[in-house]
Amino acid sequence: MGSFSPIHWLILAVLVLLLFGGRGKLSGLMGDAAKGIRAFRDGLKAEEAPPPPPPAQAAQPITHAEPEKDPIAR
Repeated sequence: MGSFSPIHWLILAVLVLLLFGGRGKLSGLMGDAAKGIRAFRDGLKAEEAPPPPPPAQAAQPITHAEPEKDPIAR
């Protein structure tokens, strides 16, 4: 129970070779993950862009109406 069996060592060796074998597979995987995260964040920023302002309307003349009276008179 305290030591690994030959099957455990074989599985461990395969995992180590997958992660660190070849030309930097681990760094390649992390680079791909970073690109995915960056694309996701850029997509979120694009959705949060404020809508364009409404088109300007022609100015209407201001009419001076009588001010409303206070409904509570004392």
